Amino acid sequence: MKVKMQTFPDLYRGLTDCCLKTYSQVGFRGFYKGTSPALIANIAENSVLFMCYGFCQQVVRKVVGLDSQAKLSDLQNATAGSFASAFAALVLCPTELVKCRLQTMYEMESSGKIAASQNTVWSVVKEIFRKDGPLGFYHGLSSTLLREVPGYFLFFGGYELSRSFFASGKSKDELGITALYSGLKPTMIRAFPANAALFLAYEYSRKLMMSQFEAY
Repeated sequence: MKVKMQTFPDLYRGLTDCCLKTYSQVGFRGFYKGTSPALIANIAENSVLFMCYGFCQQVVRKVVGLDSQAKLSDLQNATAGSFASAFAALVLCPTELVKCRLQTMYEMESSGKIAASQNTVWSVVKEIFRKDGPLGFYHGLSSTLLREVPGYFLFFGGYELSRSFFASGKSKDELGITALYSGLKPTMIRAFPANAALFLAYEYSRKLMMSQFEAY
């Protein structure tokens, strides 16, 4: 819906209108156009992003003059994540381009801008390559970078700030998910008699109220 409304702002009056028209034109499958390139894009982006994140952390250490094993600040980690996103954009842009083409296929066909045969991932890939060559897959790269670079600065920055907040002055490496479940055993033990008492009170209260109702 997002891609359709952004590509054809004058064609749809809003989200509901876009949903109803998509369903009437293409059916339920229309909501899942571009699923395979979207999945590939997500896997490829995260793989490259986290692979390059460690490398970019080392680059940041060298730039600021830190030892290779030194801990980076939250701001420095955010900067490293932002740099890493630039590499991820190189694999994200081509797959997102194919995804967006597939998602706007019906509108493009209706306007005569593309042939009706271009309705599969492979046909879209072949058409882009035929028309614009390898560089054609990087249409929109600047826009992708404009979104990814500041976006992942906030993404990694927010993650590191959250870790610092929950660590409460301790080392962030000491965090574990188990800390969220401290006191689980007494909570479980309490749950049995507490819920038994709850339903017992409910049943007796219901019977009492029903008897009073019947008396009236």
